[in-house]
Amino acid sequence: MFYDRAQIAGSARITKDGYFVADALVARANNIQDYLAGELGLADRDPRDVVRVFRPADEVFHKDALASLAHRPVTLDHPSVPVQASNWKSFAVGDVGDEIMRDGEFVRVPIKIMDSGAIDSIKSDRREFSLGYTAEMVAQAGVHDGQSYDFVAKNFRYNHLAAVSRARGGQELRIVDERPQEKPKMKITIGDAKDVDLSDGAAVALAVGALNTSLADAQTKVGALTADLSTAQTALQTKDGEITALKQQLEDAKVTPEKLQQMADARADVIGKAKALDPKVVTDGKTDAEIRKAAVLAKLGDKAANMTDAAIEGAFAALTADAKPAQQGVTPIPAPVVANDHQAAFEDAHNKRLARYATAYKNTPAVAS
Repeated sequence: MFYDRAQIAGSARITKDGYFVADALVARANNIQDYLAGELGLADRDPRDVVRVFRPADEVFHKDALASLAHRPVTLDHPSVPVQASNWKSFAVGDVGDEIMRDGEFVRVPIKIMDSGAIDSIKSDRREFSLGYTAEMVAQAGVHDGQSYDFVAKNFRYNHLAAVSRARGGQELRIVDERPQEKPKMKITIGDAKDVDLSDGAAVALAVGALNTSLADAQTKVGALTADLSTAQTALQTKDGEITALKQQLEDAKVTPEKLQQMADARADVIGKAKALDPKVVTDGKTDAEIRKAAVLAKLGDKAANMTDAAIEGAFAALTADAKPAQQGVTPIPAPVVANDHQAAFEDAHNKRLARYATAYKNTPAVAS
């Protein structure tokens, strides 16, 4: 029973089901490997002597040898006995696939480890693989690529592949993963969800659903803001109308000489009619309404005590319909003084003086001679 090595490389992968999967370069042709005489069972020399064994390509790649590799069990360490049907359950933690092929000077096989404990061990302390097989050792010395050898290995038959801490063989016999890889996942950002895998329909649907919800919320907010804007515009238009009305009221409230005269005439009329009813009615410092009420009280007495302002105004109008305003004590409001009237008076006086001087000689008395 011989043992060759294949070292685990970082390219091995774990499937979605948790299995360890890889391709392994498990055997090499046209090379020379060193064994101890005791390993080969050579009794004619010291068991510690190094024996060099040549592995020709026609033996390594022989169809019967390759066929023996298919579906071989994978074990943790090498069992002390060959693996077979009677002990398979005790030793197997996985198996070798059936796609056995030549890869240059190597034999490539697919392997799968299905036992979780074995996978953990492979990822930590048993990071190398070693083939267990039988071969016929022919004592035949020779030289290959400048290196001498003592035996030639023939009739390879494989029994198992063991995961071990340290195995025999060159660094070329390693676990590789050069099968077609899954296509790189295309990831995009959808809304607030980052790195969404486009191949994951559920994740995409979830992200799109969240985005649609966010969009609906945004549309609701836009609708509310639009309503608020409309309300604000209506309020602004209302204020504009109020401002226009207030400006007009202010314009109407301006006191012009004409309005001042009209106000004076109206007050004089109220005062005159009130004095016609009762000359003793006090008008100074009183409003028109107060003057009318005083005059009606003076005329009607207690009958007018509880009258409203409207009733007072009606009674005043009835009592003074035919009354002539008293003129005594009423001081007419002088006409407004027009600017520069003093200049006109000065010019008029000056012209009259010049006129007197022009005719003064006609009125001079005669002087006695």
